[in-house]
Amino acid sequence: MFKKILIANRGEIACRVIKTARRLGILTVAVYSEADKDSRHVVMADEAICIGPAPSKESYLRMDRIIDACKETGAEAVHPGYGFLSENEEFARRLEEEGIVFIGPKHASIAAMGDKIASKKLALKAKVNTIPGYNDVIETPEKAVEIARGIGYPVMIKASAGGGGKGLRVAHNDEETFEGFSSCRNEARNSFGDDRVFIEKFVLEPRHIEIQVLGDAHGNCVYLWERECSIQRRHQKVIEEAPSSFLDEATRKAMGEQAVALARAVDYQSAGTVEFVVGADRSFYFLEMNTRLQVEHPVTEMITGIDLVEQMIRIAAGEKLSFTQGEIKRDGWAIECRINAEDPFRGFLPSTGRLVKFIPPEEKEDEVRVDTGVYEGGDISMFYDSMIAKLIVHAPTRDEAIIRMRNALNSFVIRGINSNIPFQAALMQHPRFQSGNFNTGLIAEEYPDGFSMEQAPHDDPALLIAVAAFVHRRYIDRSARVSGQLPGHERRVGDEWVALWNGQYHPVIARPAEGGYMIEYKGKKYSIRSNWRLGQPIFQCTYNGQECTLQVERHHMKHRIFHWGTQANIIVVTAHAAGMLALMPEKPEPDLSRFLLSPMPGLLREICVEEGGEVKAGERIAVIEAMKMENIIKAERESKVKKIVAKAGESLSVDQVIMEFE
Repeated sequence: MFKKILIANRGEIACRVIKTARRLGILTVAVYSEADKDSRHVVMADEAICIGPAPSKESYLRMDRIIDACKETGAEAVHPGYGFLSENEEFARRLEEEGIVFIGPKHASIAAMGDKIASKKLALKAKVNTIPGYNDVIETPEKAVEIARGIGYPVMIKASAGGGGKGLRVAHNDEETFEGFSSCRNEARNSFGDDRVFIEKFVLEPRHIEIQVLGDAHGNCVYLWERECSIQRRHQKVIEEAPSSFLDEATRKAMGEQAVALARAVDYQSAGTVEFVVGADRSFYFLEMNTRLQVEHPVTEMITGIDLVEQMIRIAAGEKLSFTQGEIKRDGWAIECRINAEDPFRGFLPSTGRLVKFIPPEEKEDEVRVDTGVYEGGDISMFYDSMIAKLIVHAPTRDEAIIRMRNALNSFVIRGINSNIPFQAALMQHPRFQSGNFNTGLIAEEYPDGFSMEQAPHDDPALLIAVAAFVHRRYIDRSARVSGQLPGHERRVGDEWVALWNGQYHPVIARPAEGGYMIEYKGKKYSIRSNWRLGQPIFQCTYNGQECTLQVERHHMKHRIFHWGTQANIIVVTAHAAGMLALMPEKPEPDLSRFLLSPMPGLLREICVEEGGEVKAGERIAVIEAMKMENIIKAERESKVKKIVAKAGESLSVDQVIMEFE
């Protein structure tokens, strides 16, 4: 077994590998960019070495600096995590040449399966069902359009070295193919240093189901069941679960055996994932093989009890698998939510900045798990991907796992930046998700215009109003106890209040009761008992005898309540004050229609127009790169550019002016 390993990655996955290495008694070395000098993985590791500036191309993608770090620290092996160099054949080969063990498959296996074009040809040779498409490199957008027409729309444009949703577009016509081809090449070049792109038919109403495999150097290879990864937005996974409620045992077995056969064909030695697209009739087609650890690996660990990082390390050290296919259990149901730094109410645009508060749910063995690489007070950088944490739950059944996830999301406090927690919570209670009757198009179909609070109505609004009344009454009761009041003129607190929510007035009564308050609303009584203290973000209580967890904040007069994906801003005042508020005019929003504002923090890659130039509706006017994704800004209507304020190469903040129109 190794004495010391280096983790050639950052963030959550670096911390994840360090945890297992520590349990195995292995020393760890972290590498970091200048932007990550205070990151959690740097603090957790036994040693840490800076390998360059913030951009990935100058740090985490620099093989020479990582190899030098291994030599400097005496690290015997390198775990690449996922992303960056994890599926880079040259990196694995160079490590082997230096006598450093790559904790992953051999470079020949990466070459065969990590390249999507080569792997598809190999799968065809092995008589594995594959999706119709053009499997050679495409050089120009014009050629891409020609090929797409031949295959028939819709088509999927994919970077050969892509992964994690990077370098991938679905095109429904010639224009989308032309533009998508260029964007895929640019994203692939920036993220993976390889801009080769190919095209294949896009299967309608598909499910994305993948099989986890493990192979060792002694000829043993097994599959660890499947993961359902169909809940995706812009081809990036949002929720994963294991097992899949869609598969029957015969299909599950057939997919597993086919995945193992494919792994054996390239003498696969490590953890890997064979991805399939599955049709409504349970027919399945090979999609690609990821020759690395997957982001969603924890759901497999939860249902099998097998630590995949540990298995990768043991296999790399030359050990045999300690279990056979028949000994791999499948226990209960696991669900993972990716908690990302993005604003679901602004089109899921990236959100960067400081984590003012970061309080994840309490972890419980075999029930709730949080994998993260951040900490309260740390920064979310624009240079890397948007994932803050992975929230994983496990329960005996799928329905119980969904309930457990909803409760865990209620307890996850993130402030200072925006996160997709409200959207995740809304998905957890969406009827299509709960029924298991969905495909990869669920989010696009159910939220075609993005996500808003109106699409996640709370099924018990009385709870939100009652909690707001509770919180306000507790604040007022404390204020009424202030010292120095004139005897005989102490403040008297009444029980009658009005809650203002979404422009409506809700009369409510809040009376002190044992352990809390008795709330009356619309003729019904709600007993809320809680030892909540002022300023605490987590509000735990019993609500008419039922345990309940919410999040509360006070912003001036507003009480902000978070629960089940709903964010309610409620003002609680006396009836007299409510009457006064009703007479106050609302301040109109300023007219900003003449300005192009940056919708997100990011790097302004390109200005596509000139001052004085005419632009047409739908025309590309700017390109912003944020969190490794290229975002194209298009004109909403015909206009003329009056002034260009920002310059290409400039770092933009959200709502910063880029240009002004006449």
